[in-house]
Amino acid sequence: MTTQTSSPARLRVAQLVTDVLSPAVLVAGLLLAVAWHAVEDPMQALLLGLVAAAAGSFIPISYILRGVRRGRWTDRHVTVREHRKLPILVCLVSTLAGTVLLALLGAPRELVALIASMMASLVVAWPVTVILRWKVSVHALVAAGAVGALGVVFGPALWLAFPLAVAVCWSRVVLRDHTVGQVVVGAAIGVVATCLLFPALY
Repeated sequence: MTTQTSSPARLRVAQLVTDVLSPAVLVAGLLLAVAWHAVEDPMQALLLGLVAAAAGSFIPISYILRGVRRGRWTDRHVTVREHRKLPILVCLVSTLAGTVLLALLGAPRELVALIASMMASLVVAWPVTVILRWKVSVHALVAAGAVGALGVVFGPALWLAFPLAVAVCWSRVVLRDHTVGQVVVGAAIGVVATCLLFPALY
């Protein structure tokens, strides 16, 4: 579906889905939820969750928004592939630093394994985007990965939320930010990272 054949209402819904279920929102929410699940002490859970969310979400999105304000990127979703090199790299480095810091702080293995698996997915996405010059969908990667992680941590019943990931993929195609192939590959990377690598690490 393209913007030429999509109704204004359809485009508005797609944009809403893209914005509300953006990578920054999903990553922060997922890391905080897993920290809360893995740590008995509420204050410690909040602290470790915020450290993880800062590394995986707050720092990268702050860098992106700053770039948007300075005119370096067109928008907060960094829709131009050529602009994605630095934002993804910053996200990768920040997530790596967060993984190391959480390990040093003695965070539960479950939380460290999750953020490490997120880092691994970026290790795949970065060269695909920069070297192969193919704009794999980070929205799809994170949405599918988040649903996968929820199922691993809280039980397979949470995999019933997968239609939300499908909705994210749909929105990216409708808005013409990605092709069907790009969202499918992004979703596949996310699922492998959180359904296979994540449980293997902890």
